[in-house]
Amino acid sequence: MQTIQNQQDVLSGNVELATLGGGCFWCVEAIYQDLKGVLKVESGYSGGPSDNPTYREVCSGMSGHAEVIQITFDPTLVTFQDILHIFFTVHDPTTLNRQGNDAGTQYRSVIYYHSEAQRMAALEVMEDAQEAWDGPIVTEIAAFEKFFKAEDYHQNYYKDNPNQGYCSFIIAPKVRKFREKYTAMLKGE
Repeated sequence: MQTIQNQQDVLSGNVELATLGGGCFWCVEAIYQDLKGVLKVESGYSGGPSDNPTYREVCSGMSGHAEVIQITFDPTLVTFQDILHIFFTVHDPTTLNRQGNDAGTQYRSVIYYHSEAQRMAALEVMEDAQEAWDGPIVTEIAAFEKFFKAEDYHQNYYKDNPNQGYCSFIIAPKVRKFREKYTAMLKGE
């Protein structure tokens, strides 16, 4: 398995970052961990004005941050467009500030782009994805500013807690659906 050598890989263009919010970060993290070309997935917070928010602050809805994942990926194995196509199928991008029972701005659908090329790709993929949804897509597309890694107990949550109620009833069906639809794109396939 490939690993990131250091921050120089990102700076030199050997790997790219994608920062996405699609509701609870536990759900989205679990999807992308299995995707071929993904080197690392971290749960965290973006989009708010303060530095180093806590989970409690973000969950209050008052910090302005969204629960997001930051994906480090090898663009020679998986493209940013592929990542976005998956994004628009594994969560409901038509519900404003809500995913299932999770409601509030911290659960907004958002793509934080890291370059002009990512911004253009996000607009294009979102337009393509609209055909699959009855309602209008409300996903926010905004420039990336900062990412704050969530507390350690949020990292790798689904894989570490598969029998926890939320994991069994909410995350597991999403992961199964993803694996069925994107079998050829899974690690080890």
